[in-house]
Amino acid sequence: MITAEHWIETLGLEQHVEGGYFRRTFQADHRPRIPTPAGDRYTLTSIHYLLTHWSPVGHWHLNRSDILHFHHHGDPITYHLLLPDGRHRTAVLGQDPDEGQLLTLAVPGGVWKASHLTLGDHGLISEAVAPGFDYADMTLGQAEDLVQRFPEHTELIHRYCRPTAPR
Repeated sequence: MITAEHWIETLGLEQHVEGGYFRRTFQADHRPRIPTPAGDRYTLTSIHYLLTHWSPVGHWHLNRSDILHFHHHGDPITYHLLLPDGRHRTAVLGQDPDEGQLLTLAVPGGVWKASHLTLGDHGLISEAVAPGFDYADMTLGQAEDLVQRFPEHTELIHRYCRPTAPR
């Protein structure tokens, strides 16, 4: 049986600031960088990302770039999305479309996102980010800021905020 430990070792994953484990797998070095309001970025980057039973939460964060998520192995991962207009959406990324699970999930830039391992040992995904990911383009969620912006989702915000997210 393939375990979370197997993927961490085999793929060389490291702990991620959002929770879980990751490793960058691609950046478009062969193309000119593109200008964005925050500076020049790769046209595309990608990572492997793993949630485990001991690190089951991807804490609230906001990315400027659009991100495609692809489920590869393991158990389903539930995504919580807070749209700029305050609506909350959920989606489950997994291998069973008969259960409403998605193999691919697109999250536009500017949408707050949190995820959690729905059940089981681990869920392995990859993400493709365009324009390419840069830490300067990501904001980790602060409970007090998110609650002020989305007061109708207070419980959900507290459930998935990193307790000591750096500013």
